[in-house]
Amino acid sequence: MNTKIREAPMYDILFSYIQQFNSVPITADEKERYRAAFSPFKLRRKQYFLQEGNRCHSFAFIIKGAMRQFTIDEKGAEHIVRLGIENWWMGDRESYVMNTPSVYNIDAWENTEMLLLSRQHALDLSTIPSFSYMLHRLDEKNNMANQRRITAAISASAEKRYREFAACYPDLLDRFPQHIIASYLGFTKDTLSRLKNKHVKE
Repeated sequence: MNTKIREAPMYDILFSYIQQFNSVPITADEKERYRAAFSPFKLRRKQYFLQEGNRCHSFAFIIKGAMRQFTIDEKGAEHIVRLGIENWWMGDRESYVMNTPSVYNIDAWENTEMLLLSRQHALDLSTIPSFSYMLHRLDEKNNMANQRRITAAISASAEKRYREFAACYPDLLDRFPQHIIASYLGFTKDTLSRLKNKHVKE
């Protein structure tokens, strides 16, 4: 099978994603630059994309599958920092930008297909208006999401955190098991189970 034919749908998904942030259609020339910059990559379930101590050389745009970003404490317990599914980005931004060792682990929770973008290629694409505007919009969304999460962690009850998560990210509830969701929200699996049952009954 021709490789370009097999990989074409992956790039079509990327183009549709970028287009949703822009009112002006992406040009054929821009699409060629995107194809040259993004590289197809696959991970099997439980395979690492990044391990603590290594540098994050690329960011992943998830085409198909699910990934998680987490830390491991001194007792060996995992603490989920970020979850990602189709049309989400995954990587350690600090390590990616600063070229420093990462404090995070990132692995595939499902068999995952992605498009990788290196730091240098990202800088090269920054001259494309559609890419630059997408990054601007993503930064705005991420800043608001991080602010909401910090506020919830400081002041919101477990029930409120769960309800807001279920309302904002219903797809994640279907893709990840309870212990993963519980770790992300900062409480135990038993607490999540109780809140989930209460939510279903209501």
